[in-house]
Amino acid sequence: MLLKHKAAPVMLERTKSILNIERRLFMKQTLSLGALSLLTGCDFASTTDEPNAADRILAAMSKWNDKAQAALFDPTKLAPEFTEADIKDPFPFNAYYGEDEVRIVDGATWKLELSGMIAKKDAWTLDQLKALPQKNQITRHICVEGWSAIGKWGGSSLGDFLRLVGADTTAKYVGFKCADDYHTSIDMATALHPQTIIATTFRDQPLPPKYGFPIKIRIPTKLGFKNPKHVMEMFVTNDYPGGYWEDQGYNWFSGA
Repeated sequence: MLLKHKAAPVMLERTKSILNIERRLFMKQTLSLGALSLLTGCDFASTTDEPNAADRILAAMSKWNDKAQAALFDPTKLAPEFTEADIKDPFPFNAYYGEDEVRIVDGATWKLELSGMIAKKDAWTLDQLKALPQKNQITRHICVEGWSAIGKWGGSSLGDFLRLVGADTTAKYVGFKCADDYHTSIDMATALHPQTIIATTFRDQPLPPKYGFPIKIRIPTKLGFKNPKHVMEMFVTNDYPGGYWEDQGYNWFSGA
């Protein structure tokens, strides 16, 4: 699912068609057997922008799956953690663009902007975030493309940070906007999960640009595309915020 901005128009159109097919197949794979029985005779191969019957049913069932996953999510259950020997080296790069187009952010001037249902909206510098209590985790990154890799991230608890800045933790969503125009959102229960961190290091070193400098939200209980990199803004809201891939049909909850 790597898509470069400078691709020729023909290639962009082909890529768009492939993504439409992949989106439908991904949504189909996440449905229950009973839901799939409703799709008999529906055309999954359509690549137009117009929603067909299959699209409409898939979208409805995807939303149902989101609600079911949220209901089943245990905010106290931890994702498996591993040892240094298990770390994948080199750790894979993944984004909607090529590695040669990684966004370079100036950490000296960068600030994390806060908005929405947060009492203390002052922006935070990288040094301020690093001064918070830190913890490390060696967890598995699971990509929707079908691969996984174990890595080591370090940073501060997102839940503790939200409480510190006076976020309304009864709100439904926490959203993120990124330097590379990526955006995504998660449920509040996942944001408060003890393993969800504001990562500033990878393998005990400052987070490299290709892995999300200056900060990445590391969420081992979610699929990889729910772990935003190069985060510039965080907001809390009760209005559904969607996301880059979610708006194209991928399951919003996407628990790992």
